[in-house]
Amino acid sequence: MNFLVGMYTRMMNKVEGFKQDERGSQTLEWIGIAAVIVILVGVISQAFSEGKFGDTLVTKFGNLIEKIGSGN
Repeated sequence: MNFLVGMYTRMMNKVEGFKQDERGSQTLEWIGIAAVIVILVGVISQAFSEGKFGDTLVTKFGNLIEKIGSGN
């Protein structure tokens, strides 16, 4: 009987360890999502700051908004 209690105790300790590892994985996922958002914001801000690409994008968005506003 003591053998079974010991096995049960070791198994429960392993299960608790797996639960804690899962919490760490979830944290890493959120950090990864935040990093992707930061990178996207950086790329978009660079595109709008200078250069042909930024100017073209701003012009296209401006034209799109004018079309929506005029009803065409």
